Amino acid sequence: MHLLPTALDLNLLRVLVQVHRDRNVSQAAEHLGMSQPAVSSALKRLREALGDKLFIPTARGMQATPLADQIAPQIASALAAIGDTITSKLSFDAATSERRFVVAMTDIGEIHFLPPLARALRELAPGVSIATVRNTAVNLRVEMEQGKVDLALGHLPDLTTDFHQRLLFRQRYVCLFRKGHALERAADPRAAYAAAEHAMVLSVGTGHGRVDEFIDKADIHRRVQLRVPHFVALTDVLESSELVATVPEVFAQRSVRRFHLAYCKHPLDPPPIEIRAFWHAKYHQDPANRWLRDLILQLFGEGEGQGAGQAGSADPQAQADANSGCKRS
Repeated sequence: MHLLPTALDLNLLRVLVQVHRDRNVSQAAEHLGMSQPAVSSALKRLREALGDKLFIPTARGMQATPLADQIAPQIASALAAIGDTITSKLSFDAATSERRFVVAMTDIGEIHFLPPLARALRELAPGVSIATVRNTAVNLRVEMEQGKVDLALGHLPDLTTDFHQRLLFRQRYVCLFRKGHALERAADPRAAYAAAEHAMVLSVGTGHGRVDEFIDKADIHRRVQLRVPHFVALTDVLESSELVATVPEVFAQRSVRRFHLAYCKHPLDPPPIEIRAFWHAKYHQDPANRWLRDLILQLFGEGEGQGAGQAGSADPQAQADANSGCKRS
């Protein structure tokens, strides 16, 4: 039997097991909550330590060497046993718990996440409560390491080292304005967008700010007449003005149901951003943290069998209207 070097990091062994399961570095990185370069670096260290290539790139994915086939199942069993030993002394009963979770998100995140989450808690964990903080108002890296913030939801590309993450959904951007605005039925949406007066949300440190950077680099000069710090301030203003705002589609869908507003596909087609759940590696095996993030993934994650809270849950006609033109209430 091949003996593993005693100095091997357990995290490297997790990488070996996951790549062996997925036979794909990108998929393994996603499942591990790591970047692809980090997984590739871990494989390099494993190869050097074990003196074996372990995985060979082929047209059908990463082909395992005989050594990798031999040791990966044994390592997987050992890691599972270690995890069971550590977590067996910890438990979390959501039905009886009075735990308060702290979740970092933006104001638009509160609009999207909190109503379905509150309904789920009332049914599954009536004693559990949620407190929110702005992901730009605290030092997330420190607060999450210290356990003061349990989860962070949003587009947070700076949370990499020491953090796990899972994709919830991809969010595209649309133009939101009052019903009857010139942009609603414009023959040339790009020209109408350029001629319009704009409202802008100052979302420094979030993914929304990156969308503004994309628009600023386009060959269009926006006449920004209003700048506000929160998305929730937009709806009343847009309803009684000629202003146009670039907003996430999930916010636009909610707004047109409650206000005299309409939205349409963005003429500049800014790239969508990925909304993810983040948690610190220190609490990866914590049962309470695991329960909350599993609930959020169930409610908002992409894929079959997910709850009504997911971003892609708009009715097909609404999606068709947004793809081809404008959507009104």
